[in-house]
Amino acid sequence: MGKRKSKRKPPPKQKNIVALSVVFPCPFCSHDRSCEVKIDRKANVGSIECRMCRESYSTTIHYLSEAVDVYNSWIDACEEQNRD
Repeated sequence: MGKRKSKRKPPPKQKNIVALSVVFPCPFCSHDRSCEVKIDRKANVGSIECRMCRESYSTTIHYLSEAVDVYNSWIDACEEQNRD
């Protein structure tokens, strides 16, 4: 005679957490991974600067802001300038 099967389920698999990037492509000089975002939580300021063409941008942030949010606000500001 064989053993009875266990009715216990295996534990759920944990998902891998991937860190968000802090380097992005530059919209001005088109170099890949040349813009680096720096976030100062104490001063509530997020800044981004391209290492190749030295273009920079600063914006105010809040406690939920991440590097990608600073980059997206820079892209939105560039599109707003081009629209005018």
